Amino acid sequence: MKNTPDVQLLNRRSVLKASVGSAAALTLASRFGFAADAAAKQPGIALQLYSIRDDCAKDFDAALAWCAEVGFDAVEFAGYHNYSGKAASLKNRLDQLGLKVAATHIGTGTLQGDELTKTIDFHQTIGCKYLIVPGDGRFSNKEKSRELAEIFNGAAEKLAPAGMKCGYHNHTHEFKKDGDKTFWELFAERTSDLVVLQQDVGWTTAARVDPVKMIRQFPGRSQVIHCKPTVVDGQGKAILGQDSVKWEPIFQACMDVGETEWYTVEQESYPDGKSPMECTALSLAGIKKILGRS
Repeated sequence: MKNTPDVQLLNRRSVLKASVGSAAALTLASRFGFAADAAAKQPGIALQLYSIRDDCAKDFDAALAWCAEVGFDAVEFAGYHNYSGKAASLKNRLDQLGLKVAATHIGTGTLQGDELTKTIDFHQTIGCKYLIVPGDGRFSNKEKSRELAEIFNGAAEKLAPAGMKCGYHNHTHEFKKDGDKTFWELFAERTSDLVVLQQDVGWTTAARVDPVKMIRQFPGRSQVIHCKPTVVDGQGKAILGQDSVKWEPIFQACMDVGETEWYTVEQESYPDGKSPMECTALSLAGIKKILGRS
């Protein structure tokens, strides 16, 4: 193409636009401690596949491909569909797509006895470091909560030599109180630092608890968090960045003390009649905008 004055002007505008965009991204990155060589330490963005569970059930391979196509760095599993018991095949598929594994959601029973050995073997093969239990009725049971904490402590010790960790994911009931402390706080105190506290900051916000306080209260235990767009008291829309959650201080706390490796988007509400994939893509765009990665 001939380099006419118009083209020269267009080129200058393009460079200026790119520079402004880069500066804006750097400003956001600096705000969250991401400047300069810290870029390599930024948490990746993953998707909890429960967000698109119907699509996964219909065609799991296609759902995984979609995650890569729209720009997720990794996935967090909520079942393995046609890859159950086929770790090597699943790893090959993930490698083909350029997807990493942020974590998985599994039952407490898979962290105990002979099942733990199978759990380690499968998840080591697919490159999954974090084994998270998404819920257990004993957690907020006064008589059984100590027992559950000891199960996690025992599993954590056995997982450590494999470079893996177990953890727990909250909803709202984990913030019920036993005396002057919540069950979430008691679990954190009763378990070792080897146990991950996978805070779902959407559920925490819905429970009217400050997620930032929880991250800072237990430093170094937020390796993976759930970024669920959540509406409280009708304020906002369940798309990340348009919802009720105060995201900036959460991400700052993650960078300051959380030792966070993954921001995992979980979409459980689908506003405006949009499909799960459409809403999830919008939330991905939302978190990238907040983080200055657009």
